[in-house]
Amino acid sequence: MEAELEGKKQNGGKSQTLVSRISELLRQEIASTKFVPGDRLPSEADLGKRFEVSRTVVREAIAILRSDGLVEARKGAGVFVLDPRNARQNHPFSDLSSDRISEVIELLEMRSAFEIRSAGLAASRRSSAQLENILKAHAVVGEAMAADEWPYEADFQFHYEIAVATQNKRFPQFLAMIRPGIIPRKDLTGVLDRRKIHPNPHLHREHAIILQAIVDGDAEAAESAMKTHLEGALSRYRNMLRESLSLDISA
Repeated sequence: MEAELEGKKQNGGKSQTLVSRISELLRQEIASTKFVPGDRLPSEADLGKRFEVSRTVVREAIAILRSDGLVEARKGAGVFVLDPRNARQNHPFSDLSSDRISEVIELLEMRSAFEIRSAGLAASRRSSAQLENILKAHAVVGEAMAADEWPYEADFQFHYEIAVATQNKRFPQFLAMIRPGIIPRKDLTGVLDRRKIHPNPHLHREHAIILQAIVDGDAEAAESAMKTHLEGALSRYRNMLRESLSLDISA
């Protein structure tokens, strides 16, 4: 099982969450008809043994599939696979993509509505273990940037750990659900073919300010720092969109 998860880890990035990797692996098994519509998925306990993770991780991975319309829970019976052909049209986030700047902007606008609150709740509620996980994620971002690597996966992990620290399971579930549209590609194909989109050079410092507020238990400062962080990202992408439109006009 480690080999299966390691394969997904290499393809998805060093810091991709276990929840995301497991949900993606199950998604592929449904797509490949290893599980067909009507099949009952193995129990949380069995999947936990298979993937060598806790039942909580399995539960969150299945929640992602449920939100995608790929499975449904039947009270007292278990979790059953649905027809994936119907999932796309029923799932409101099925068309999420980071290939287009306009969609990245849409998602950032929506993220602001709940991630600002997420930072405040994390500052008020985080446990010592959760704070340690946020610190570790912050360190990975710094290491990636120091090595001149793309820190998108590490950036996601930082925000995900903050969501977990809210003590409200819906925050990390929602963040995991919209993950496909959060992590931009290095090249936004068909939009800016003459330039690359590089990481925010101030990313680590902005994260540090958010982190310090969470360490201090200052909910107001945490929300303010997260707002500044996300609004800065919105501004950069809006400038990129304007530039891409200018390139198209002059082409």
